[in-house]
Amino acid sequence: MANGSFKPTAKMAANATLGLELRKRFGRGGTEVGVRRARQLAAREDLAAADIKSMYSYFARHAVDKNTTRYVWGSTEDPSAGFIAWLLWGGDEGKVWVGKQREKLG
Repeated sequence: MANGSFKPTAKMAANATLGLELRKRFGRGGTEVGVRRARQLAAREDLAAADIKSMYSYFARHAVDKNTTRYVWGSTEDPSAGFIAWLLWGGDEGKVWVGKQREKLG
C-alpha cells in the first residue's frame, strides 16, 4: 500500500471487465459512476482511501440487489441490472476485499 493507495486484485479487475461487457451487451446495469469505477478496477489502478469508502458504501447499500426474483443472480445469459452493477464494483471479491481495506482505514 504505497502512499495510502490500494491496488485492486486481478479477480476484481476480471469482474469489472465482465460487468462492462455485460452492460454493453444488454444495455443495463450501473451508473456512470459505476462505469468509471469499473474502468479503474479493470486497469488495476491504485485506489485512494475515498474510493475504498465509496466502494464500501456501495456494497452496503446494494447487497439487497441479490434478492432478485426476475433474474438468476450470477447469470451471464440474462443478467439483472443489479448483478451487472455489482460486477462493475468488483463483484463478491470486491466486497470482501474492500471490507478488509476499510478496516485498515479505521
